[in-house]
Amino acid sequence: MRFDRPSFGLKLAAIGGLAFLHLPILLIFLYAFTTEERTYAFPPPGLTTQWFAVAWNRADIWPPLYLSLRVAAISTALAMVLGTLVAGAMAQARFFGREQISLLIILPIALPGVITGMSLRSAFAIMEIPFSTWTIVLGHATFCIVIVYNNAVARLRRLSGAITEASADLGANAFQTFRHVLLPNLGSALLAGGMLAFALSFDEVIVTTFTAGQQSTLPIWMLNELVRPRQRPVTNVVAMVVFVVTFVPILLAYYLTRGGADTAGGGK
Repeated sequence: MRFDRPSFGLKLAAIGGLAFLHLPILLIFLYAFTTEERTYAFPPPGLTTQWFAVAWNRADIWPPLYLSLRVAAISTALAMVLGTLVAGAMAQARFFGREQISLLIILPIALPGVITGMSLRSAFAIMEIPFSTWTIVLGHATFCIVIVYNNAVARLRRLSGAITEASADLGANAFQTFRHVLLPNLGSALLAGGMLAFALSFDEVIVTTFTAGQQSTLPIWMLNELVRPRQRPVTNVVAMVVFVVTFVPILLAYYLTRGGADTAGGGK
């Protein structure tokens, strides 16, 4: 099949779109090295690495960082279990209202974060649940479960039902079939879903604002620093850390799932 080469205008539009998306990120990186503490003068008057040491020694950064990592880890673990179970039920079973229930499962990630946050805050108030790490985890789990579910159910629907039937014919029970047949085929999809869930949980702001109470995760700390800045370059240094922590799992998830069609019975 012959493909025509893209025109100069199309190439220029593509470059412009990429620049629009990524130049702001590059500016964050640039201003992490500026010598100016209070303003964002362009071009920066000078470059320095001193703010990395300043950020490392800022005691107010570490508790939000630890809280963000803890919440993301627990939310991801919860999503891995529940998302996989729900995906297994929805992919294998056929029942009345299946499509409607599927819509309800993915609805939390489609709703605006403000709606989800307000709903959770109202529910916690009605049930008199005090704000804690667990209220943040519950808020993050609403969308983390959807991420894992989407990855797992897509992979399950590409699997041939014959492999589970063959496993049963050979005498394997349900647990053995899951462990030795389904899990190896689901492994990369689940790992990718978990990485995406961790990345989204780590940098989530809106739902966290409604469910954290007086606690502060790292994105909330960054937001407060932007409103009442003490040392602007330090905020940019922390933003670089958040970028790396979220970008690496997303990149790995992409490489893990791009060959997802190569599953047992995937062509049948």
